[in-house]
Amino acid sequence: MLTVEPHPLLELQAFTTTFPRPLAELKTPREAVIALFDSAPQVPITSDDALREAVRAMLRHGGFRPAGRSKPASEYLLKAAAGGGLESINPAVNVCNAVSLHSGLPISVVDLDRTRPPLRVGIAAAGSTYVFNTGGQTIDLGGLLCLNDADGPCANAVKDAQRTKTGPATTRTLTLIWGTNARPGHAAAAEKWYRELLQKLGATTENAGQGA
Repeated sequence: MLTVEPHPLLELQAFTTTFPRPLAELKTPREAVIALFDSAPQVPITSDDALREAVRAMLRHGGFRPAGRSKPASEYLLKAAAGGGLESINPAVNVCNAVSLHSGLPISVVDLDRTRPPLRVGIAAAGSTYVFNTGGQTIDLGGLLCLNDADGPCANAVKDAQRTKTGPATTRTLTLIWGTNARPGHAAAAEKWYRELLQKLGATTENAGQGA
C-alpha cells in the first residue's frame, strides 16, 4: 500500500512493474521506445507551456523552488532531447524518460526491492536531503513532494535518490507520475501509454494501492 498525504494540486498515478528478467538482460526496442527520444515523433500525448507552469506551481506549494538545477525532471529531458543528448540507460528508465518527455510530467521510477516499506508520498521537512548521483551530490528536499520509505525520502519530481535507483539486477519497479489537477486526466493518459510501452518489453504492471 502506498500512502499519499492530501495535497491540493497533486494528481498522482502510481503502479508497479515486474520485468521478465533483470534489466541487464533486456534490450530496449529501438522503434518502440528509443525512437521516442526524438522531440517530434507521433505520440498519443503531448505537453505545453501551461502544463509546465502548472507542474512548477504544484511543486512550489510546499515552499520548494523548482528552478535552475532544481527544475522538474521533465524540463531537463526536454532540453536534453532538443540537444540530442538523451541517451539509452536501461529499459525501465528509457520508457520512463520517453513518457516524461512527451507528457511534460516528471516521473520517478525506483527499484522496489531497494525500498523498505512503508511507502508514503508527502512534503519533505526542512533540512531533508539525499544523495542523487554516484558522485555523492545532494539535493535540498525541504518543501518538495517526495516518495518516502522507512529510511526517508527516496524519489521526487526533480531528482530521485541514488540508493533506490534502478540497476542491472532490477526486476521490480515502482513508478510515480507526478501529475497536476490543473490538467485533469493527463497523468492517467500518460500512465496508460507508459504501461502499454512496458508490455512491449514483456513486463507486467499492477496498480499501486493508494490510501490517505
